[in-house]
Amino acid sequence: MFWLKLIKDILAIFREGQSPRQVAGGFMLGSLIGLSPVLTLQGALVWFCVLILNVNLGAVFLALTLCALLAWLADPFFHWFGYQLLVNVDGLKGLWTALYNIPIAPLTRFNNTVVLGSFVTALILAVPVYFGFKHLVIAYRKSIGARVEKLKIYQVIKKSSLVRLYVKIRDLGGLS
Repeated sequence: MFWLKLIKDILAIFREGQSPRQVAGGFMLGSLIGLSPVLTLQGALVWFCVLILNVNLGAVFLALTLCALLAWLADPFFHWFGYQLLVNVDGLKGLWTALYNIPIAPLTRFNNTVVLGSFVTALILAVPVYFGFKHLVIAYRKSIGARVEKLKIYQVIKKSSLVRLYVKIRDLGGLS
């Protein structure tokens, strides 16, 4: 039942509730958190933005999960990119020295190649992720959602006795 609930919750992110901007904003913030290490100052600032902005929390956690898996695979690239920014770009060496001497800046862990590479990559991808996911939500709500509900597999799952039992128990308050 976990997988059915997960699929239902993901589809609910696209289908219901908040505006496409709020869903896309949540997905963008979740991707920032998922692509870069969480235990940094910038990670705390992104979580703060999630808490104060009116974004879809389901989209935040969906993006966090997907991007954390992607980040694990992309760590070699993040290391290479961070190394290039820290060592091979001569124009930035003064910035790194100045930042290192500011008392709070080392909390960002900018001197770690993976942290710097992943966060800069996440920042570069933030705008395309926002507009791409916003477009996807709008498209889903206009046409894709109706097609998904017409799929045979969707109908079979929706009408199965196991799913009906689950919905009945859930609606009685047995499952949340």
